[in-house]
Amino acid sequence: MSLSLHTFHIPVMGTGFTIDTPLRVARYGISSVISLVDDTLVEDMRKFYALKNGEPYSPIRKYDRDWRARRITEYLNLVDRLVKKQFEDLRNSAFETSPEITKYFEMLPDSSPLKVLYNKMLLVKEPVEKINLQNSLRNQMTPGFINVNIMTKIDRANFDKSGNPLGEEFSDALSALRGYARSTLASAIVFSAGFNRRLYTYVEDFKDFYADAGGNIKKQIIIKVTDYRSAITQGKFFAKKGLWVSEYRIESGLNCGGHAFAGNGNLIGPILEEFRLKRQELVKQLSTMCQEALKLKNRVVPERLAPFRLTAQGGIGTTKEDLFLHQHYHVDSTGWGSPFLLVPEVTQVDDVTRTSLQNAKEKDIELSDISPLGVPFWTLVNSPSELNRKALVKADRCGSSCPLGHLVSNTEFTAQPICTASRQYQVLKIAELKKAGLSDQDFQQGFNKITAKACICNDLGDGAYASCGITKKNGGVFTAVCPGPNIAYFNKIVSLREMIDHIYGRTNLIMDTARPHILIKELQLNLAHFEKLSAAKAKPEDLVEFYQTLDQGIKYYAGLIPLITQESEEARNTMLTLLNECASRLARLVPPALTAH
Repeated sequence: MSLSLHTFHIPVMGTGFTIDTPLRVARYGISSVISLVDDTLVEDMRKFYALKNGEPYSPIRKYDRDWRARRITEYLNLVDRLVKKQFEDLRNSAFETSPEITKYFEMLPDSSPLKVLYNKMLLVKEPVEKINLQNSLRNQMTPGFINVNIMTKIDRANFDKSGNPLGEEFSDALSALRGYARSTLASAIVFSAGFNRRLYTYVEDFKDFYADAGGNIKKQIIIKVTDYRSAITQGKFFAKKGLWVSEYRIESGLNCGGHAFAGNGNLIGPILEEFRLKRQELVKQLSTMCQEALKLKNRVVPERLAPFRLTAQGGIGTTKEDLFLHQHYHVDSTGWGSPFLLVPEVTQVDDVTRTSLQNAKEKDIELSDISPLGVPFWTLVNSPSELNRKALVKADRCGSSCPLGHLVSNTEFTAQPICTASRQYQVLKIAELKKAGLSDQDFQQGFNKITAKACICNDLGDGAYASCGITKKNGGVFTAVCPGPNIAYFNKIVSLREMIDHIYGRTNLIMDTARPHILIKELQLNLAHFEKLSAAKAKPEDLVEFYQTLDQGIKYYAGLIPLITQESEEARNTMLTLLNECASRLARLVPPALTAH
């Protein structure tokens, strides 16, 4: 699995927004990521695309043998077949008459050797030379990768039709891994949202994750990490099993869509700086460990393992920011997520939600408490899901019927876990609250906290149902959407080519000149989060760590900003002004535990 011809990738978004994105963009050489959370949606999309393309379809029903893994395998195999056909049709089309093959090359970055060769071919008049150049171009074309994502925290146990527990290997995460491992894909799996020892150990059971003698790996491992220390910990865990992590994906904790992992004030700049300084050291350490483990397991030991890729995503909005991350930190690819929610060619979003995203301002994107996982979650305040949740609360019918149950985790009232967004849980919890004898104000606060939870594991897939016109078996369609705050600066529904031209600096889709630089915006979000923690009187040790991390980050940026030559001097001066404002805000929030000394 080589690097893509493009310098960006499309990350996973929700459970449904990128569920079929490879079928839309992979033929153009663009890599994207499919979520493996919702196997019901996966099965419905398999039926939709099989019937649409004249492929045979036989349903895999819930409670059939190993249904979750089989649904995933069959869908991924279908996507793999369809993408290969799309790509071959595109590659074999005529340059003179096909807008598709010209689109492939025209969307490449201008610095790409393949783009340079394409432009040269266009100028050639001599027929034989032109055909030779066209054949050379065809031979160098590659499709984008069909990558998949598992949220490691979503790993509920599953039961048979009679309610008897199934074995450990049938849990949500392990079943999803097995489904991917048995597919025909040659791509990568992205593990996100934390360390899952049981899941990571299970990877050992599948040969496609091991390198061959030449160091090639059919199914590569990508880990989203919050910092360098996390990369070492997780990288070593895999290396000791003879498994190589091919990519570490750094995601801005508070500047990306979906769940916001604030950490303790960690900022993407200092995180990437540590990787920049220690990258080769980590490659050497882990490759030695991995090769020694393979010898002990009597497995093939490759002569050389390819150095891991480093990628970054979350809140990138301009070509200058993108270039800075590539040139200063030497990232191999950047992830552009939320802006693609405004590209109908790329993502599955219903028209109502897409229009709401197009018109969204900063005040419309809220870091909310709607996630049953208990992690802050970016949401569009007027999404169909949120409007429905509020209507149910007003009608005294709070909570969801919990049709999918992927986020069940609470056992306060039941032997088997239930979801805190479910009607069952919320009715029981509100009844408990009523018995507590609270004041009206305290009761209302408790009530609001309980009913804030939304059925996101179900609603995040509804955009795909609505967009494809698929009848949903388990109730109405109320799309939840999880854009990062960066979406507020994009206010136009555009084509794939227009968005890529924006990424590569050939056009500009952001008219708001007041948009802060990605590094400053992330700092501002972290600072606002720290202010909330301080007001809520969080644990003293947590406040101290958060404060010190932010303080170090501000000092680091003070030295870095003059080096960001991709920006104008005026823009750098604005960054320094905003940085000083952040420093002043932080100075007013020194934790008592520090002043006591």
